[in-house]
Amino acid sequence: MLQPGMKAPDFTLPDKNGNPVTLSSFLGRRVVLYFYPKDNTPGCTRQACAFAGSYAEFERRGITVIGISKDSAASHAGFADKYNLPFILLSDPNRVAIEAYGVWQEKKMAGKLGMGVVRTTFIIDENGVIASVMPKVKPDTNAADILKMLA
Repeated sequence: MLQPGMKAPDFTLPDKNGNPVTLSSFLGRRVVLYFYPKDNTPGCTRQACAFAGSYAEFERRGITVIGISKDSAASHAGFADKYNLPFILLSDPNRVAIEAYGVWQEKKMAGKLGMGVVRTTFIIDENGVIASVMPKVKPDTNAADILKMLA
């Protein structure tokens, strides 16, 4: 897993509309980059809605919020529309960023071990350096915890 002080791995992935988004295009702004397992699941929906509820405050502070999962752009479009998600959702079906950030790990799902995305949030500073890593975050409090930390 990546650590604070390391350069954030750059990537280009499609957003919910299929448009390419490159992480390094946000240099000069802080970025909250959060990885989550799957659109429209209970925990992921609560986490996304919490970010949506705090989105105005992130924007006021000049912080870009980006969520990444293996879901397709079309799935992200439906998820964003259903829950009025105003931030960027990126599709990573080939696990380019997911593996670069070390969040593809063995985990227990329904009592069985398997590989999957471990819910993790990275705070990236204006220079593209990882400022903080938040592993195994709680979906309901992730957004609020970040705002408190960055106050």
